[in-house]
Amino acid sequence: MKFLLVEDNIELANAICSRMQLDGHVIDHAANLSDADAFSRTGEYDLILLDIMLPDGDGRSFLKAHRAGENDTPVIVLTARSQVSDRITLLDLGADDYITKPFDHAELQARCRAVLRRKAGTARTITRYGDVAFDPVAGHLTVGDNVINLRNRELRLLELLISAPGQIFPKTKLIDRLFSYEEDVSENAVEVYIGRLRKHLENTGVTITTHRGLGYRLDHD
Repeated sequence: MKFLLVEDNIELANAICSRMQLDGHVIDHAANLSDADAFSRTGEYDLILLDIMLPDGDGRSFLKAHRAGENDTPVIVLTARSQVSDRITLLDLGADDYITKPFDHAELQARCRAVLRRKAGTARTITRYGDVAFDPVAGHLTVGDNVINLRNRELRLLELLISAPGQIFPKTKLIDRLFSYEEDVSENAVEVYIGRLRKHLENTGVTITTHRGLGYRLDHD
């Protein structure tokens, strides 16, 4: 998953980023509303963690604009305000959940998992395509009777490709989903993970096709 963290407390932000990265997530960090707006306009995120008291304004304005733009990315608010009226206001503005500071990181991780489960609803987690079955929750690919455990970026790459078989995904989009803005990567990095997935998919009839100058597409013979 790819998260956006909007938090001006650098020590807290570093701690959250470290925990989320250990869980295999990609996370971008914005320390103010201006950067948060820039990130949200140019990137795609599975979840946003939003502080309220920021140096250049109130996070509630970001939340309100986020929902006004019909953006359905889940938002968990990080707030020091514990009054019921404050929490009700946040939920009415469109927050999916909130957690009161100070908090335990294990609770934040659990709330992230719960919000992402709610967004997925009752949809099946296992996707079948051709002779393969992909389970993004368990993090593995099943080919016949063989279960292949995928590494974090392999998992995210396959999750994206299999979400829209037949659609060409440009390298730039794949880089955006696989890496944070702070990581200095080249387009060749994507080719490494494409190559790994191709090996896993050998003799399945499912292929990743290269379209030169355009990107990659998941196909089935």
